[in-house]
Amino acid sequence: QVQLVESGGGSVQAGGSLRLSCAASGSSFSNYCMGWFRQAPGKEREGVVRIMSGGSTTYAESVKGRFTISQDNAKTTLYLQMNRLKPEDTAMYYCAAARQYCGFRPPYVGFDYWGQGTQVIVSS
Repeated sequence: QVQLVESGGGSVQAGGSLRLSCAASGSSFSNYCMGWFRQAPGKEREGVVRIMSGGSTTYAESVKGRFTISQDNAKTTLYLQMNRLKPEDTAMYYCAAARQYCGFRPPYVGFDYWGQGTQVIVSS
């Protein structure tokens, strides 16, 4: 099984950037579908981006052109580069892993492994 730990969250002004990391242990995620999700207070969890094991990506419309997912060559660290941040990006951000099917609509079927989250706060 893979264990996931996110880091890199923080407070930033609107227009700024942050880079989130998700470190995997117990296993690399080379054969997993990986995703970044976020949840703001009082709102449902939202898929931000997923990357299939073959490398294809799916971004939420709200982050297209601003956020970029990437991973290291060893497939042990997943990144989320977030640029031109907006106050509405404020949320707890989670990475997750799916061994086979990885649905990108609620309830995100297949994403069985989740990190504890890292907080992102964007002030106006």
